[in-house]
Amino acid sequence: VKRKPPIDKTEWDSYFDENGHLSKSRDFICLNILERGLHPSIRTEAWKFLTGFYSWRSSKDERLMVDNTRKKNYEALCEMYEKIQPLLENLHRNFMETRNNISYDIQRLYDKDPLGNVIIDKKRLEKILLLSYVCNTDAEYQQGFHEMVMLFQLMVENDHETFWLFQFFLQKTEHSCVINIGVGKNLEMLNNLISFLDPTFAEHLKEKGAGAVQSLFPWFCLFFQRAFKSFDDVWRLWEVLLTGKPCRNFQVLVAYSMLQMVKEQILLESMNGEDIVMACNNLIDLDADELISSACLVYAELMQKD
Repeated sequence: VKRKPPIDKTEWDSYFDENGHLSKSRDFICLNILERGLHPSIRTEAWKFLTGFYSWRSSKDERLMVDNTRKKNYEALCEMYEKIQPLLENLHRNFMETRNNISYDIQRLYDKDPLGNVIIDKKRLEKILLLSYVCNTDAEYQQGFHEMVMLFQLMVENDHETFWLFQFFLQKTEHSCVINIGVGKNLEMLNNLISFLDPTFAEHLKEKGAGAVQSLFPWFCLFFQRAFKSFDDVWRLWEVLLTGKPCRNFQVLVAYSMLQMVKEQILLESMNGEDIVMACNNLIDLDADELISSACLVYAELMQKD
């Protein structure tokens, strides 16, 4: 079913009263984002609400204060980092290795659009990633974070916005993005979901090696970003996942829907574990709206069975 046009600036502005308080409920807005998506012109502001950068109950003046505070806090963190950098280089065994990994990953990023225009600032990107690594003891740097932060840098103008949106995003998606916190739980939920909805397929996967599903951890720790044909598709899925609609852990239903795309091939060719992983990795250039619709149908099926 063709979805309605995304929420544009005119409609978004109508959600606020004269003081800048939201006059629509959080549920109303989140359901509309699920069903329709966001126009690029209002994505930045909407994401600040979705990630927790802004409170849903804040006024316009309060949000201006929040922006100012976040900027000052970011500048203070930068100053702190400059002071302790020599100490980190001498005493922190993993710091130099992580810094080299970040630098290597960023240099490999293609920083131009199809017309050849530079679209990202690699030095600013590296600074934000290093600061995030130093400040975030739970979420150690992992390959793919540089692509995530690049997407935030493309969305907003200022470094402090890029930094804080990324931090809040990691917190919101901690059960998905951070390997040592929650990816294992996601894979376990995915296994349970397959067993519940498609026991025949689950048995095949088990016979061919349970590690096949376990090897899909990049889907969760990188939030499927490499499966889509455009940045807009990545943003579209991410903003739905941030809404918490239609349910918590919707990313597991997304992964189930992707696995169903290669199910026929897996069964027909009686694939083993490595071949299954390769087939899954070949899922690229996906359309976010189609994938979200498929995952919503899985949710509806779960509700019927429940």
